[in-house]
Amino acid sequence: MKLPQTVNILLLGSGGREHAFAWKIAQSPRLEKLFIAPGNAGTRSCGVNADLDPSNFPAIKQFVLNNYINLVVVGPEQPLVDGVKDYFLNDSEIRHIPVIGPSQEAARLEGSKEYAKAFMSRHGVPTAAYFTVTKDNVEEGCAFLASDKVQAPYVLKADGLAAGKGVLIIDDLAEAQAELRAMLEGKFGAASKKVVIEEFLSGIEVSVFVATDGKSYKILPEAKDYKRIGEGDTGPNTGGMGAVSPVPFATPEFMEKVRTRIVEPTIRGIREEELDYTGFIFIGLMNCGGEPKVIEYNVRMGDPETEVVLPRITSDIIDLFEGIAHGTLEEKTVTVTPRTAATVVCVSGGYPGAYEKGFPIEGLPASAAPAAGESGEVAAGEGDTIVFHAGTALKGGETVTAGGRVLAVTSLGDSIPAATAASYKTIEGITYEGKYCRRDIGRDLL
Repeated sequence: MKLPQTVNILLLGSGGREHAFAWKIAQSPRLEKLFIAPGNAGTRSCGVNADLDPSNFPAIKQFVLNNYINLVVVGPEQPLVDGVKDYFLNDSEIRHIPVIGPSQEAARLEGSKEYAKAFMSRHGVPTAAYFTVTKDNVEEGCAFLASDKVQAPYVLKADGLAAGKGVLIIDDLAEAQAELRAMLEGKFGAASKKVVIEEFLSGIEVSVFVATDGKSYKILPEAKDYKRIGEGDTGPNTGGMGAVSPVPFATPEFMEKVRTRIVEPTIRGIREEELDYTGFIFIGLMNCGGEPKVIEYNVRMGDPETEVVLPRITSDIIDLFEGIAHGTLEEKTVTVTPRTAATVVCVSGGYPGAYEKGFPIEGLPASAAPAAGESGEVAAGEGDTIVFHAGTALKGGETVTAGGRVLAVTSLGDSIPAATAASYKTIEGITYEGKYCRRDIGRDLL
């Protein structure tokens, strides 16, 4: 099976990841129409923003039928965990329309830390030792923290989705035990009704992205993201302050270990357990002295990593979607530029705590989103710099801040310093009240 030669696509989501997808999709000569639901102020230059809630499945169905959609691409994790793929498959009017994303059961690889750890254990995927705690066995959890099975720093993870903020890393045992109780009492809402205590993995993180049709796979460019708000990786965890691709320490030898020890067993496990998985797997890894271990699975592309991964892919993304959707991924080719991509995220003042929204954004480069038919390294901005909108909106014809992470400024260069310098140069010309970014993205990799 194949998609039509030209396709109408509905892309669900509103962040920087979705703008990066929209930008890449818009380059394909196979695109007829692109709708982004709900999109942001930046995505409108790549397609048509649709005022739709990605979690309102009946409304999505009606939109898909009314607009002759051939393919649905799901950006964020929540609709996948809520079962958007199953909704399509169980409805005779829309089951023929492919959804890029896993089923609700398969999405538990992200939706439940405990489910993911048990899956890794069953399929021999190297990961940290762990123990699952609920209110019923909280004393056992406190005892596990005090045992010789884990040492400081102690890692506590909310079992469910917590918008990238449900992980605590604590040096003090008594504080870790107190935080465990607080999490189980609802510190992260329903997400932390169950908490996974994990062994701390020491090393350097890297994100590996895999496209799969459930049988075969393609490994996409890897990336390293920067999660802490402060320079030198200090301060609270955020959804991500920047990213770089490729990652110098992810050598061919290291990536071969990732492929054979992690990617292969993961895809084999998906096959053996007959999980319906047609989409992307984001594997968060730790390089522990040259040995890769899995921190977590995500069942979609990362943010802000997508903003450096997609600009490095030079092949047609609709062809990739077709291979994923119709089980022909093995026949597809993914081509990648050797150039470096670096993204720096500009956030609202106060993020990841309380922040205000609605401030006008000045100095954005004139949008030059590619028209359908263009391909390769096309930038929405100046030269090799692309300004991806993450938390923006239009208000009275003006682009304003509408989220914690506001913009992801990505540049391509021949080195990490060249790529980051280009992003910082563009950022200097952009102003809004409370603008903040880290000035050290990529510096640790030099």
